[in-house]
Amino acid sequence: MEYLWAFLAGGLLCAAGQVLIDLTSMTPARILVTYVVAGVFLGAVGIYEPFVQFAGAGATVPLTGFGYLLAKGVRNAVAENGLLGAITGGLEACAGGITAAVIFALIVALVFSRGDKTAKIMG
Repeated sequence: MEYLWAFLAGGLLCAAGQVLIDLTSMTPARILVTYVVAGVFLGAVGIYEPFVQFAGAGATVPLTGFGYLLAKGVRNAVAENGLLGAITGGLEACAGGITAAVIFALIVALVFSRGDKTAKIMG
């Protein structure tokens, strides 16, 4: 059952993003930033934690989960290290995900060749 809830929760978050793309003039980049900020805000006020407990990966994998992880890391680091934790906590909490993203981006950049789509279209 937890797989079903994760699928539905993650699917709803993605569907909401698609609706924002289709029905508003927001760019995908602004929508992504909005999702991260929403995750930070909902994590900071304690609303996102119950959602994570309920939906599991459906709540932690989308970008709102990244924002939630940032807020949780900052909150924990501030409790342990004081004000310095506000600077270091988010990066410590997300270091694994950020490192994986950089490594996979590097691998993809090395494996696939860059193509200038404009030149191909213009002919």
